[in-house]
Amino acid sequence: MKAIVYEKYGSTDELKLKEIQKPTPKDDEVLIKVHAVSPNASDVEFVKGDPLYTRMWGLTKPKNKILGSDIAGTIETIGSKVVRFQVGEAVFGDILGTWGGFAEYVCAPENALTLKPESLTFELASTLPQPAVVALQGIQNFGQVQAGQKVLINGAGGGSGTFAVQIAKLLGAEVTGVDSTKKLTMMESLGADHVIDYMLEDVTKNGEQYDLILDLVAAHSVFDYKRILSPKGKYYLVGGSVSYILKTMIFGAFISLNSKRKMQIIGIKPNQGLEDIIELIDSGKIKSVIDKRYSLSEVPEAMQYLSEGLAIGKVVIAV
Repeated sequence: MKAIVYEKYGSTDELKLKEIQKPTPKDDEVLIKVHAVSPNASDVEFVKGDPLYTRMWGLTKPKNKILGSDIAGTIETIGSKVVRFQVGEAVFGDILGTWGGFAEYVCAPENALTLKPESLTFELASTLPQPAVVALQGIQNFGQVQAGQKVLINGAGGGSGTFAVQIAKLLGAEVTGVDSTKKLTMMESLGADHVIDYMLEDVTKNGEQYDLILDLVAAHSVFDYKRILSPKGKYYLVGGSVSYILKTMIFGAFISLNSKRKMQIIGIKPNQGLEDIIELIDSGKIKSVIDKRYSLSEVPEAMQYLSEGLAIGKVVIAV
């Protein structure tokens, strides 16, 4: 089978199209014929081996040589202990931790997958697992957003950000989205009440106060965000460099202990809430924004586009 493989950390130039052996599923896995895979910022991080925590899966070189975690495809073979799925069924999910989606076939744990409804194309399904779940858990589960609250989403024009804007609006929030110039019109089209071009304005100095800040970019310190957080507001960080995460953990905990504000990193539970996402998509209440489509051989170009922060919403690899 064909797959995009990388042997060492570095730039997207390390990603090479190769012919390799088709994998064999373990007892609790299924073998999937991949129809679509959608890369995330986490894939870019693992190519670079930066932030440092990405090297938990290989200190000096990658242990998992094929990336791609948000997949959609058809089951070709099932392991002996698989009970939830049958051969021929269409599935999708986030297989972060095992990866392998940048290939014609991938083995995935049964518990990481959800049946794909006929209403979703494979391409659309592949854009949902990680970004939509991050948005749902960040805005609804952790944020517990209520109607009338003011929500700030930093990185609102990216994969998770586009879903976060829509979910916050569904819950009745007044939404401010921050991103680059080229993404502002799209953010407004999704319902953002206010949009800020981070290249022209520092949101932490605009004098506003927000009840929830969902930070998908990690571009300001917790002290900067504290300045624009309401007295009982919540600041949640998803991702970032090791130093940024440590600072947020230490100083965020200090601020949280000494005030009614809550400032912390949140850990997203993979695939939890996908059924809710499907319902929201099917009902037309939210949508996936797909910027560009690529072929498997064009994964390096897609990853470079994503790494430069150019993607408006999601990019998709058709396999």
